Amino acid sequence: MAIHRVLAQGCTDILRDVLQHGRVLDRALDERFRTNPKWGKRDRAFVAETVFECVRWYRALAFVADDESLESVCAAQWRRMGLEIPGWWSWGGCPVADMPAREAALAGQARTIRESVPDWLDARGEAELGERWAAVIAALNRRAPVFLRVNTLRNSREEARTWLAAEGVESEAVPGFPEALRVAARRQISKKLLAEGRVEIQDIGSQRIAPLLDVEPGMRVIDACAGAGGKSLHLASLMGGRGRVLAMDISAVKLDELRRRVRSAGVRMIREERWDGGSFARHRGWADRLLIDAPCSGLGTLRRQPDLKWRLGEAFLEKTVRLQRKLLDGYPGLLRPGGKFVYATCSVLPVENEGQIAGFMERNEGWRVEAEEVVSPVNSEADGFFAARLGMEG
Repeated sequence: MAIHRVLAQGCTDILRDVLQHGRVLDRALDERFRTNPKWGKRDRAFVAETVFECVRWYRALAFVADDESLESVCAAQWRRMGLEIPGWWSWGGCPVADMPAREAALAGQARTIRESVPDWLDARGEAELGERWAAVIAALNRRAPVFLRVNTLRNSREEARTWLAAEGVESEAVPGFPEALRVAARRQISKKLLAEGRVEIQDIGSQRIAPLLDVEPGMRVIDACAGAGGKSLHLASLMGGRGRVLAMDISAVKLDELRRRVRSAGVRMIREERWDGGSFARHRGWADRLLIDAPCSGLGTLRRQPDLKWRLGEAFLEKTVRLQRKLLDGYPGLLRPGGKFVYATCSVLPVENEGQIAGFMERNEGWRVEAEEVVSPVNSEADGFFAARLGMEG
């Protein structure tokens, strides 16, 4: 396809917002699409691919272009996409004819360049994971497939597949994940289809978290950091729509989205509540099960959110680790005697995962790990996740 000026300019504008001003890539992209309603499907696909890959591979592309400017990085990415760069596009790096040789030379560069990661993150990843870090960051640079979780309160997996196919969306069942569908490559799911409440976009790694809670129909469950409610909805499905799920979060915006999704899914057992200073006292000793889907670095989701690696910093990570510890020490008080909880993150760093569980058990006697789930992006198509279920000894 020919590259049009307005689309090329849109790409650099979005990249400037994300890489220089710290905006969330998905939001910057959505905003640009809303303000340019005349852009067609092909236009939007070109812009989305350009900005996602430029953010994912910024340092590598800057090396290939021999220049760090956004214009040069875009030129290197368009060459990778097999596009002819227009004569009117100006950049300060090397000529296109020199880029193949520099592309070939990438393999000999430092990992921070060839895998395009900040220096601090590469050092932290190696310190935490040792030799495993190289494979993990390489896996996190692969494009993420689209997975769906079927709402079994509304339809079976095969019924969902048939319905999606009728809407022009081909999918396939995922072995080992009874509610999961993998969408055909590069296919997007429209908001209109998601509004039906028959399926939810949810990574298969994330789909392993709710089952670990070992819920049963009729139980009382608290999702203490519910966000927009993906795992709350999964818990309701696993409980057959019977029991109570209290979905809590400090963000009113996320809870508004949760309410919308709950209505679409036709679920009646989920109650939303914004966490405040009195929440702990109101619900102390209430729950049979507790999910602490803790705030985390999100590094396990870099395939979907490559901008995270440029927005994060060590200070933020350390602050997040302290918050995780606080939640672990406090939230289990919401459980009744004999209750169990799951601590989960979408991080690949042991300091946020196994390290937190070990520290919790050192500080809080009587708890034991009953089950643990470590989902690595290295040997699967899943994002990186960690979860552990803890119960009282005896």
